[in-house]
Amino acid sequence: LGFGWCIAYLVFEMIGAVLAAVLFKVVRPEDFGGEKGGPAAEATSEFLGTFMLVLTVGLNVLGKSTGGAFSIAASLMCMIYALGNVSGAHFNPAVTVAILASGRCQGLSPAKAGMYVGAQLVGGIAAAFTYSAIYHGDSFKLGPGAGRGYVEVAMAEFVFTFVLCYVVLCVAVSTTTNNATMFGLAIGSCVTVGGNAIGAISGGSLNPAVSFGIAA
Repeated sequence: LGFGWCIAYLVFEMIGAVLAAVLFKVVRPEDFGGEKGGPAAEATSEFLGTFMLVLTVGLNVLGKSTGGAFSIAASLMCMIYALGNVSGAHFNPAVTVAILASGRCQGLSPAKAGMYVGAQLVGGIAAAFTYSAIYHGDSFKLGPGAGRGYVEVAMAEFVFTFVLCYVVLCVAVSTTTNNATMFGLAIGSCVTVGGNAIGAISGGSLNPAVSFGIAA
């Protein structure tokens, strides 16, 4: 029986490996003689990064993980390093809006920002269906913690989404304070900070795509 499962695992893992190679080719056509970037690569990047982030959120919540904030932050950090030079690795409509509003990213037009947000929301919804399917249709609601209301949730989400977006602008956008090697760790750490600090208050979403996916 154990060996039978081994064969099944092997097949599933090989399928995952092949899909990784296919998506690698989609988001990095320049490695295969094509032109770098383009809407298809950027939209796929934002979808994929957001999908993995929201999927990790859902699996940690449904699995009642005690280290959810660290797992979610690590997921975000990995995808930032993997896709940062493809689309900028926003994976969060709030981050996209912050970068657009800063006016410091000439390549991010309002139209491209809209495309990013659309890809992020679709990624969040797809992730929600995926984690629900893994848990046989089980899911969870978006809402405040016990004894909390709109005021507490508003303060918590406002402050820590600000922290996340501010750090992104400083370490990934600014030409004076950006960090070409540690930016992913710094941004991921914001999720660890927020998740642990306000998880019991609002759930520590910090991301409209996460909130949208959970609500879907």
